[in-house]
Amino acid sequence: RNVTGVQTCALPILQGIWQVQGRVASEPVSYQSAGAARKAENAANRRTADPLEKCYMPGVPRIMSLDHPFQIFQTPTHIAETFAFSQLHRLVYVNGTKPPEGIDFWMGDSRGRWDGDTLVVDVTNHNDRTWLDAAGDPHSDALHVTERYTLADADTIRYEATIDDARTYTRPWKMTMTFRRQKTM
Repeated sequence: RNVTGVQTCALPILQGIWQVQGRVASEPVSYQSAGAARKAENAANRRTADPLEKCYMPGVPRIMSLDHPFQIFQTPTHIAETFAFSQLHRLVYVNGTKPPEGIDFWMGDSRGRWDGDTLVVDVTNHNDRTWLDAAGDPHSDALHVTERYTLADADTIRYEATIDDARTYTRPWKMTMTFRRQKTM
């Protein structure tokens, strides 16, 4: 209990430097006709159409799958992620505030909560100009990504992103990856 008498639980400590390990796993994807057309266009023009080739922000969840380390800073009300890729950052609000209305972002707007030992982050308010992955999977501005960060052990985070975008896909689908703590940088 804290000084006010409220019972508190120790939350997992995600702070540290992390990097994706191995390949990103993805469920089979089922496209709406407009989504299939955008995917085919992206694939045909990958070298010039990929937003990363134009130095644009990768968006969420793509930023999480890039082979560059990132650092997590954690407080009771916010979690910050800073990325070695292009010196990007994102802020996850875990203070119960709601996202703003009428604004879209390259990296989306991230609002988190704890579900037991798992950090669950709802990412909304995306623009439609990023790709979900290097394969060119598109999305609309209606994209809702639900991220789950679970500390498997002191040096491993299991990451899962559920992609929900009814304008682009016929059903939600998931991608998963593992982050390993980097101890020598």
